[in-house]
Order: sequence, then structure tokens, then C-alpha cells
Amino acid sequence: MKPLFVFLSTAMLGLAAPAAQAQTEPFRIVNRTPGAATALYAVRSGRPDWGGNLLNRGPMPSGGQFALRPSEGAGCRFDLRMVLQDGQEVVRRNTDICTERTVTMTVPLGLAPRAVPGAMPEAKPPAEGAAGAPGPATPPGARPNPRARASSGTGFVVASDRVMTNHHVVEACSRIFIRTADNRTLPVTQSPVTDARRDLAVLRVSGNPGPVLAFRANPVRRGESVVTYGFPLAGLLSSGPTLTTGEVSALSGLGDNQTQFQISAPVQQGNSGGPLLDRQGHVIGVVVSKLNAARVAQRTGDIPQNVNFAVKGSEALDFLRRNNVTPVMRESPNGERSAAEIGEQVHASTVMIRCER
Repeated sequence: MKPLFVFLSTAMLGLAAPAAQAQTEPFRIVNRTPGAATALYAVRSGRPDWGGNLLNRGPMPSGGQFALRPSEGAGCRFDLRMVLQDGQEVVRRNTDICTERTVTMTVPLGLAPRAVPGAMPEAKPPAEGAAGAPGPATPPGARPNPRARASSGTGFVVASDRVMTNHHVVEACSRIFIRTADNRTLPVTQSPVTDARRDLAVLRVSGNPGPVLAFRANPVRRGESVVTYGFPLAGLLSSGPTLTTGEVSALSGLGDNQTQFQISAPVQQGNSGGPLLDRQGHVIGVVVSKLNAARVAQRTGDIPQNVNFAVKGSEALDFLRRNNVTPVMRESPNGERSAAEIGEQVHASTVMIRCER
């Protein structure tokens, strides 16, 4: 199989070409975001995965450029993805590199950074013999490193010893741990199974991380009440979980993304990967991001309120089944339970995730 790209030296970066130039001529990708990029991907449009990280020689700073020469027959249409140091991603799909020889990657009018630097606080375990006391201690060689550069997120149990979260929560982690509702710290001993396009991941966590949450079997409607449960701003807010309520505002996400819901339930950094629940306590989505209100205000003069996004439950179900994980399904009848009841129900199934880099 022919390689997709031929890599160029920095001396080639000044080349430019007219629109009619051959497909195999070089093109440039320019980082016009405020921060450095730690990963860069370029694949033919429509490919189901992102392939390998092109930045194998280190990060690309703000203002930096990366030159690529497509191999013969690769075509003109490419999907490009750049991951910044703070976890935010910039994606450009269906880019015509035959006419756009210099492709500028900028932060869109949209997503706020989703990874939170700083160590996940370690909760103090209950006294021995007390109610809710933890199970067997974590082996000494499998404990978090308090001096490691780390970020946190949320996950929830979807099958026996399986925890779902976002791809961006666990991307480029050297070690991953979860903290269960009963204050046990469990290591993730295998590489996560991920889907970067849908921003989903499944972790294998031995040691019974909690009871399985059921996904909703019947369709979701615009205007339905929802609940989020997760660990936002770990180390700044409460070290315990936070519950918020809202509604399904739209059946598509930013830029009419059909794989996501827009929701009004407030979310913060660290909520990523947590469950989006209906008022029967069934999973209808996976919290993924919030709109960057400050950036929108700079562009429009107006501050948007509670514009947040979640990956649809149907996308999560397809991802799980494709990876041989059988989810639990339940019909949600009419009527609503209280948010407090939902929180009590899902508490034992929701975990904090620590990513060490």
C-alpha cells in the first residue's frame, strides 16, 4: 500500500502553487491557534480513523508550519485534525488541498479547552470498618504519581469492568486511573479503545468499578429534561460529583453535527466523559464540551448562556457494539423522577478519571 504522504524538509515550506497544480505538490498546515499543537492528523476525507500522529518530532508551536506532499493518487480532499496542549481540538473536514495550498488551523467560534491541568485530588478513605469503607488497597506499584502532570475527567460504567469516557480525556496518557464512588483508586491496565471522530473511549478496569448504567432504548425528543453527573473543575470545586439539570435544546451539535445533542444543562471542564441522563436515570448521551462564551462574545458582542454538547447515545451504542461490548438497554416510560433520585441512582456508577502524562 502506497504511503499517503511524503514528508518535506523545512526548506520546502516557502513553496506556493496555483490551483491547477498537480495533486502531488506540497501543501502547508499552519498553526494559527494561541498554543502549541501536540498532535496533527491528515487523512483522506471519509476515512473512518485518523491514522498516526504526524508530529513525531515534537510539538508544533503557535505560528509553526508543517509541510506535506500527498502521494500519487491520494486525491485532493483531506480531513485535518490538530490537538492542542490544553486538550482542545481543531478539525477541518473535506479540505481541498489542490486549491488551498496553505491550510490555516484556527480555533473555531466554539469549543472551550476541555482538559484541565493539575492533579486529581486524592479523596481520603473512610475509617476502617466505617460504612462505605473501600475494598482491597491499590497495589503499591499501581498508585497515582502526585508529581505527574495530570488532567481529570469523568466516566461511567457501561459493562462489567468497562468504563466509557471521551477520547480526549484519555488521549496521550502514560497512565490512567479511576476513582470509584467508594473511594477506591483502580488502574487502567490496557490501552483504551477509542474513536477520535466521535470522541469516545472505553477503558478496561478490573476490580468492579461500579454497577452498570443502562442506555435508553426509545428515541430522545427536543425539549426533554436531562441530568448530568460528573467531576467538573477538580481541585477547584468539590472533589465529589456535581449534578446539573437542563434540557435537550437541539438534536444536533455545533455546526449541525448530527452525532451530538445541544443541551442547556451547565457543564464545566472535567464533566467531559460523564453520562447525560434522562429523568428516568437512563443514559442518552456522553457529555463532551461547552461553547466558549468568551470567544463568541468577542465575535458577536453577545454572551451565550448554557450552550453545551453531548455525544448522542445512539453513537455511543454503535461504538460499544463495534468493540464487542454489550450495553444494557431500557425503555424510559413517560413521567419524570426527581433529579435527586437520579443522582442517587447513578452515583455508584460514575467515576473520576485521572490521566497522567
